[in-house]
Amino acid sequence: QSQFVESGGGLVQPGGSLRLSCAVSGSILDAYTVGWFRQAPGEEHEGVSCMAISNGDTYYGDSVKGRFTISVDNAKNTVYLQMDSLKPEDTAVYYCRTDPSLGIQAMCTVAVEYFGSWGQGTQVTVSS
Repeated sequence: QSQFVESGGGLVQPGGSLRLSCAVSGSILDAYTVGWFRQAPGEEHEGVSCMAISNGDTYYGDSVKGRFTISVDNAKNTVYLQMDSLKPEDTAVYYCRTDPSLGIQAMCTVAVEYFGSWGQGTQVTVSS
């Protein structure tokens, strides 16, 4: 079972940028899909962006389209999330996950219980 170590979060002003990283134990090529999720205070986990490893197809939640970009470095077994034009409503703890079979939209919209425990993630705070 893969382990995930998210990093790169921090405090940023509205309109700023951050790049999150997620180191995945084992080979990322064993996964079918990778994805980023977030949980804002008092809210459920939300699928932010998911990518198919085989062909690079991507899915973005409506709230982040045009601002966030997901990418993968297969050689480093690392998933990235470039976040631009950040808004206060992007404030959340961000997590990454992989899956061996779900499609990109399915992975980003599946019930949160599907992934079990979420670990620590990385905190992103957008505030002036």
